[in-house]
Amino acid sequence: MAGHNKWSQIKRKKAVNDQKRGKIFTKLIREISVAAREGGGDPDYNPRLRLAVDTAKSENMPLENIERAIKRGTGELEGVNYEDVTYEGYGPNGVALYITATTDNLKRTVAEVRHILDKNGGNLGTDGSVAWQFDRKGQIFVDASRYHEEAVMEAALEAGAEDMTSGDGEFIVQTDVSSFHEVQNGLKGAGVEFTHAELAMVPKNEMDVAGPEAERFLKLLDALDDHDDVQKVYSNANIDDQVMAEALS
Repeated sequence: MAGHNKWSQIKRKKAVNDQKRGKIFTKLIREISVAAREGGGDPDYNPRLRLAVDTAKSENMPLENIERAIKRGTGELEGVNYEDVTYEGYGPNGVALYITATTDNLKRTVAEVRHILDKNGGNLGTDGSVAWQFDRKGQIFVDASRYHEEAVMEAALEAGAEDMTSGDGEFIVQTDVSSFHEVQNGLKGAGVEFTHAELAMVPKNEMDVAGPEAERFLKLLDALDDHDDVQKVYSNANIDDQVMAEALS
């Protein structure tokens, strides 16, 4: 889990440092629209939409943007018809990659994702080639500077969490998918605010990546993340701390 969480931290910091807020909003609007189209426009009865709206609010997206995205999804407003797609592949040294995207043109997106992988030492695999190396889990991130570890752990376990780890100034509460929202509510009820929550593909085992290969791999992740259609990129890489520190600086 460490490699994925480190990359998540980089992306959150780069969103501020590189002024990528507009690109983040674009991805979130697509996710909100697809979630509303598939499960209806009421977040109380659509868990995927509730998560997308909560994430958008945590990124300070204006409420009117969220409402318009929901209405586009439900058909109340005209908009582009997006659909979900996943890609599986490999990065440098055979690191596993699981990529989710929303697109209005499947042929274009797969061609562009394949080009990014090829250009950066990776390759696109077949469906099922790497998915078996990941488990779908809920992850809830808590600022470690605000709360005592034992208090967060107790609240999380009482709410039904599976585990909690710490690193890079955060507590990471892990849940199964079915108890994801229940644990969030339990933390809130215990007075514990969290900075971010997501359903993620968590690697069962990690592969160490260091030196030039780690730098090359981060360049690949950055290129994928910069693509408008790509929503999430998960990997089983445990990236070298020195390379990670340089990327965060």
